[in-house]
Amino acid sequence: MIKTYTDLTKLKSTLNQKQTDEVKSKIYVSLGTCGRVAGGTDVYNAIKDVLDETNQTSVQLVETGCMGLCHSEPSVEVVDVATGASTIYGNVKPEQAEGLVRHQLTAAGVETIDRNWYYPEYEENTNNAPGARIVLKNCGRINPENINDYIMSDGYVALGKALTEMTSQEVIDVIKESGLRGRGGGGFPTGVKWSFAAAQDKAEKFVICNADEGDPGAFMDRAVLEGDPHAVLESMAIAGYAIGAQKGVIYIRAEYPLAIKRLKIAMDQARENGLLGKNILGSGFDFDLELKYGAGAFVCGEETALIHSIEGKRGEPTYKPPFPAVEGLWKKPTIVNNVETYANVAAIIRKGAQWFKSIGTEGSPGTKVFALAGKINKVGLTEVPMGSTLRDIIFGIGEGIIGGKEFKAVQTGGPSGGALTADKIDTQIDYESLKALGSMMGSGGMIVMDEDDCMVDIAKFFLDFTLDESCGKCTPCRIGNKRLHELLSKITNGEGTRQTIQDLKDLSYVIKDTALCGLGQTSPNPVLSTLATFEDEYLAHIIDQKCPAGVCSNLLSFQINDKCIGCTLCARNCPVHCIDGKRKELHTINQSECIKCGVCYDACNFHAIDKV
Repeated sequence: MIKTYTDLTKLKSTLNQKQTDEVKSKIYVSLGTCGRVAGGTDVYNAIKDVLDETNQTSVQLVETGCMGLCHSEPSVEVVDVATGASTIYGNVKPEQAEGLVRHQLTAAGVETIDRNWYYPEYEENTNNAPGARIVLKNCGRINPENINDYIMSDGYVALGKALTEMTSQEVIDVIKESGLRGRGGGGFPTGVKWSFAAAQDKAEKFVICNADEGDPGAFMDRAVLEGDPHAVLESMAIAGYAIGAQKGVIYIRAEYPLAIKRLKIAMDQARENGLLGKNILGSGFDFDLELKYGAGAFVCGEETALIHSIEGKRGEPTYKPPFPAVEGLWKKPTIVNNVETYANVAAIIRKGAQWFKSIGTEGSPGTKVFALAGKINKVGLTEVPMGSTLRDIIFGIGEGIIGGKEFKAVQTGGPSGGALTADKIDTQIDYESLKALGSMMGSGGMIVMDEDDCMVDIAKFFLDFTLDESCGKCTPCRIGNKRLHELLSKITNGEGTRQTIQDLKDLSYVIKDTALCGLGQTSPNPVLSTLATFEDEYLAHIIDQKCPAGVCSNLLSFQINDKCIGCTLCARNCPVHCIDGKRKELHTINQSECIKCGVCYDACNFHAIDKV
């Protein structure tokens, strides 16, 4: 039991000294969800077997959360404790365990990972680095199931400082001064939200963590909870102290079993050590947490819908005001922030508002975590200073487009965002810049598209997602988006006209102006942004009756050219048997029977089938 802040600092010092005396090197194995799926557990067990067999007690094997290197899982980092020198290896196999223990894999031709993905907590000497960590500081560097690892990495120091050296108002003032903005979507100033709740004269208040990320391609919050759960617990306790709340709720989707498991372990360990519960660190402050599970409804990312879900009601939004900071959970003052927002708080309290403001831009201080997905060489998780450009991320950290194809667009902000094209590649990433371009920061999903993607189909895909996730409470979202989807389907089916484009624009603006919540108000963004930058592609579908990217099947036909050698591979794979021709003779496709599935195109090894 850690009874006082002094006890905490002594424990931290003791643990670090013990590690310095006993551990010469560390081997970190990335065992977040992606690492486990890729076979990381087998790699971990193989390394453990080698260490046990060779009795290397000075080598510490550490199970970590996600390192962010989804493109090279299983990934392993070997660190020399004395010098801090490290090497990260990717796509590691169990049979390479002995080489890892001996740290001799480079000579064996094993892939080493460029460190531009992976830097420690943001310091002055990383100002020019493409990636620098605050939120992901501990992800991939500590065992998330061991509270001592977190304590050795300055864990709970910020909570101790807040409880023993600062008043509640001083905590709020520091968060305000830092300029921290909500990382879940709109970017509302965090300190301002906290001050609203603190000002309410009510005995019972609540702190909620929104861990219900649901954007397609987004996995930032999951990685933080799997890799550094104590960072969220500590910051929620600080938030509770700041506004006068004694109870917190983490609302997490049930589809995150590993994150849930590690949160439960972290909460139990924090209680056992006196860092959650009654009289934390002898300060007289009481604060505890509970988990509530969501069923994967995207609309519950909206704070009022989330609150209703916690209360056992349908996850539907309500009109604001009153805002949750005034009347939220059980009609009590409530602050709702997402995982990434909380993960910044402890660092700000430890290092100060000016340190945080020195990173990023004036209007958007700090860093932002992005999940890179789509047609990009290095899929994964990265954290960059606000103000970094799309080029820095896509062509620097992500190393460009798969197969050297042409970059076409990147969707930021998920289904609520918009597509940014190649001429916007040098745009600085911050809240205002993205909004000015018709997109938004969102939670941090970044889906990269290449020349083979049809932007009409992309808009239709995101709208289809919104239709599935709408709660149906308001007519603009429930009916309006259905009509938008029908208009897009007319275009992809070759039935659209120029008037269809105008109808799309008119209806989109009506939905934006009249929908109840953020989901409905931003749902037309993919349509409007693709129309603004790719209207020629819409017109090609309407006037030329062609899909330039060759995606919309109703506007396609497949034809066999004179490269055909009569191998019969296409005919043997055709699911409807509409390809005729003898062996070693030119084949033909019966267009009236062809279902345009593209199986023949994919099966042909001689480029003898054209999309027309």
